[in-house]
Amino acid sequence: MELYYSPLACSLADHIALQEAGASFERETVKLKTKRTASGDDFTVITRKGYVPALVLDNGETLTENVAVLDWIASQYPELGVEGPLGRTRVLEALTYVSTEIHRSFKPMWHQGSDAEKAKASAAIAMQFDLFVDGMKTDYMFGDKPSVADFYLFVMLLWVVRFHIPIPAPLESLRARMAARPAVRVAMEREGLV
Repeated sequence: MELYYSPLACSLADHIALQEAGASFERETVKLKTKRTASGDDFTVITRKGYVPALVLDNGETLTENVAVLDWIASQYPELGVEGPLGRTRVLEALTYVSTEIHRSFKPMWHQGSDAEKAKASAAIAMQFDLFVDGMKTDYMFGDKPSVADFYLFVMLLWVVRFHIPIPAPLESLRARMAARPAVRVAMEREGLV
């Protein structure tokens, strides 16, 4: 399989998950502005959406949308999911919240929002992160090991550093724990982030 990603984009979560699972996969960067892959191919041939992540499976099918790709990875590598009758549902709940609320709230930061829009977004993001602190009683979202939801949250925690958004101490600790994981370090090195 092959992962198409852009450094520090949300696709970093998929990169980390595949690395954490020990999956065999190829990687190719995408320049989002030009929609070209590192090898010079037109990325819109791989996915007409033109954004990452895109995961091309061994059978040739392409998965897009971060929540869907991470859910698929967790289904293939159950150690990255959560056990129990509501395990998958809780992971999807967390992934969806990160995607539709937190990730979306960063839009003014990445897309030349006005100072007022950025200040409003920063306040909203800080409040959204508070919700995770209320529910975290362990080292990771759902226990003593990370799930695919932790990987997506980690990317958002990297974005708060980039945009100087304050977050609660437990989330700073989570970011540090995640950054220390070997799979995270490898993915970040391959994306040129460390």
